[in-house]
This record gives sequence, C-alpha cells and structure tokens, in this order.
Amino acid sequence: MAESAQSRLAARPGGTGRTNVLTSYDPRTGEVVGNYAVMSAGELNRAVRAARSAEKWWAELGFSSRKRWLLDWKREIARRSGELVSLLCEETGKPVADAAIEVMLAVEDLDWAARNAGRALDRRRIGSNWLTRNQRASVGYLPLGVVGVLGPWNNPVFTPMGSIAYAMAAGNAVVFKPHELTTGVGVWLADSWSRLAPNQPVLQVVTGDKATGTALCRAKVDKIAYAGSEAVAREVISVCAQTMTPVIVERSGKGSMVVHVDAKLDDAAEAAVFGAMANAGQNATGIQRAYVAQSVYDRFLELVADQARKLRPGADRKASYGPMIMESQIEVVRRQVRDAVARGGRAVVGGLDSIRDPYIEPIVLAEVPEESTAITGEGIGPVLIVNKVASMDEAAERINAVGTDVAVSVFTRDVHEIEAFAEQLRAGVVTINSSTAYAGIPALPFGGVGEYGQGHSHGDQGLREFSRTLAITRKRYQAPVNLSTFDRHPRHLRLARTIFRIRHGRRP
Repeated sequence: MAESAQSRLAARPGGTGRTNVLTSYDPRTGEVVGNYAVMSAGELNRAVRAARSAEKWWAELGFSSRKRWLLDWKREIARRSGELVSLLCEETGKPVADAAIEVMLAVEDLDWAARNAGRALDRRRIGSNWLTRNQRASVGYLPLGVVGVLGPWNNPVFTPMGSIAYAMAAGNAVVFKPHELTTGVGVWLADSWSRLAPNQPVLQVVTGDKATGTALCRAKVDKIAYAGSEAVAREVISVCAQTMTPVIVERSGKGSMVVHVDAKLDDAAEAAVFGAMANAGQNATGIQRAYVAQSVYDRFLELVADQARKLRPGADRKASYGPMIMESQIEVVRRQVRDAVARGGRAVVGGLDSIRDPYIEPIVLAEVPEESTAITGEGIGPVLIVNKVASMDEAAERINAVGTDVAVSVFTRDVHEIEAFAEQLRAGVVTINSSTAYAGIPALPFGGVGEYGQGHSHGDQGLREFSRTLAITRKRYQAPVNLSTFDRHPRHLRLARTIFRIRHGRRP
C-alpha cells in the first residue's frame, strides 16, 4: 500500500542498529496518534508459532467453553468501548457517532458468533439411502488451525471482526495484521484479549507495513482473510498461491440501487444519500450508483440533491462525516469525477471544486456513461451517480455488466415479485427498501460474486469458512443386501437392480 500523510515509516535508533517505526497520524489534524514497530519476518513467524500452540488449547476447549471466553471478551470490549471509539476517531477522523456504531456492530458480530458456533458447526447426523441404511453418517466442522487476517483502513473494527470473531468461535487462533493507517485499533483489540488470557495468545497483532502483510501471507497459516482494494487483493492471492494458502477476499468498492416506478421516493433518496456519503463514502456496504426508472427520475434526482446539499464534512461533532482516511484516495475520486464529466456526465451537486484535502464535500453526478471509471472503478468517496433506465431489466443488465457489487438495494412497493428480479442480479446480497442495514445482521452471510470476492463473512457460512469438514460413517449392522464385497451373492445384485428400477425408472 502506498505511503500516505497519515502513515509513514521513520528510522529510529535502537539497539545495535536502526529500527523502522510506523507512525500513524490523525487525518483531520496531522497530529501523531501513535508509533508502532515494523515487525520483522522472524518476529512474525514467532507469532505464528505461538498461535499454533495456543490453538491446540483453544480447540480442545470445545464450543461451550469457547463461548464463555468470547462472551467475556465481548464484555471487556463493551465496558471499555469509549477508549476504542476515541482511538477509532483519531485514526480515521470519523465522527463519534459513526465510530460508536462501528464498534457496536462489531460487538454484535462477536456475540452472535460466540452463541451460534456450536449450533452451526457441531457434529450432526445426516441421512443415508436404501443402499447404505446400515450406515450411520454424520458431519462436523473442525478448526483449521491458525488464520491470518489482513484488516482494512476504512472500517478497521467492524470489517476484520467479521473474520476474527468467526474464526475464533470456530476454534482457530488468529494473527491479525491491521492496516498501517489504523494500527492502533488493531493493537487495542489484541490487548483487550490478552488482558483476559495473557498466557494464551489466541489473538495476536502483528504491526507493520505492506511487507509485513506479505510475510503473513507467506507464513503458511491455514487461511488468510483479506479486505481491501482490488490491486492488493490480487497481490494477496498471488502470494498465497505460492504456499497453497486458501484466501477469503472482500474487495473494496460499493454497491448499486434500483428505484422502481412505484418506489417511495423520499425513502429511496434518503437511503441513497446515506449509502453514498456515510463515512465519507468509504464503506464497502454503501451505494455507488442508482439506476432510476425514467418516469420518476427527475423527482428522485431533485430529492437526492436537496439531501446531499445539507451535508457537511468536518472534524466537529456536527459534521455529517469525516475526512478521507487514505490520502491517495482523494486523487482517485478526482480522476473519477473528472472522467465522468469529460464523458458527458452532469454534476448536479458539487464537482471537482468539492475536493478540498482532506475533505470531500458531497458530489452527485447524473447521466454518467457506463464506461466511465466513476462506474467501472472502485467507488471510494462521497460520490453518488444517478442514471435513468427504461426498465428493471435494463437496471439488472447494467449492474451485471459492471459486476463489482457486493450488495444491491431495490426500492419498490411490489415486494412480492422482487425476489425473481433479485435472482437476476450478480450480487452477494439484495436488500429491499433499505440500503446498508443488512450489515448489522450478524446471521446474514455476505460476500461478492465473480472477481469481487471469494468466500463469505458472517452467518453460518462465515463460521464454516474457518472450518474444515469431517464426515464420519459407522456400520451399525450387516446389510441384508451387501454390494460392497467381491463375495456378494448374485441374488443381492438382482434384488438391488430391481429396487433401483422401481425407484428411478418409473414415472412418478
């Protein structure tokens, strides 16, 4: 990841040589938030070895005991959440309200994973058929071992907790490498665990830069969970392929909205603006573009513009959202807006003059060509594109053509027919008459399709992402028709073939 104004490596004297130190800065003020060591490959490998030792203890505890530990950890985070919220505000510049919501959502994920891991992963019986009726079959899910988590900078508590909590609930140890811009948040989370279990490093943090993350990918852990940009996602996949380490990838970027002719336009406009602008548009669960039925397009655009003009970024408590967390993303937004306007798009609210480092005021663009990088690129920033469509089918075609949506929001009063439309969309989640609220449902799995993402987070599927399947069968008695032997009686084969024809060869 490119170095930014908020995160720089400083050479400091120490011991017999010079040690790289990572310094994080408040993006609002440029003030130093903290200094953290850039761990060497040797230090990282020692952390992985310690995790392997701790994982044996942790896995042997079983679901009930792990649940008690995780719920104790949840209470520890909740009781000291004010500290975490304050640190989150300092490292990202988020308003207090946004930081508090992020922490609350992360704790809810931890609570759900702790309480539901046993139900989702414990061994259960499965049925057999007439040929194997004498066999008792079961399936269960066991821990993988050690999971490496590479955290993002935009939601540095909520997003990695979607991997950390579920991996730990499944019985794994976790080595967490937070993004260099939000290292302090990662250290805080690991410290909160170590206060409970100082001698059992089931959760450890490794601090450093991009090279540290690469070293974790090469450390032969049992799985890597990554959330972030497409470019780095490809690098992570490439490095992990060298050791055949499986990867879960959640790429950054936002989703789409579809506004049908019968939608409640006030609700849709409110959801579109919040989805596009919250957290300065730095949410993978947000809205990048809205496809609106032609007959209601002008009214919807008017409502969106009115709401967007009321928003104001800043560092004070009354600000609608904070600064861009990663300095380099400001230039990405500038290039995308410039490209959209150059290709014929219309700036309805704001424009290039809205970009005032480190803040970007709300930008609403209309009638942006689909080939613009503002649509095809990863949408990071408080920018909403509103395009008109002739039909729902056209909206689906445009969404699928881009193919980067983790979620699509559909606004319509005809909720009974919408599931058929949802099945046309290449997206991991479809929400009806809401935008980002789905991220607050811990039981709901979400993940992308195609190149957007590999694997799922949250829900039962999220727990199973960090587990290995073990199927077991046990012979209960001698089968009356035994075909699993070279010494089978010809009568058994004739009987089996007769039953087979009766079962599968006749019309129902």
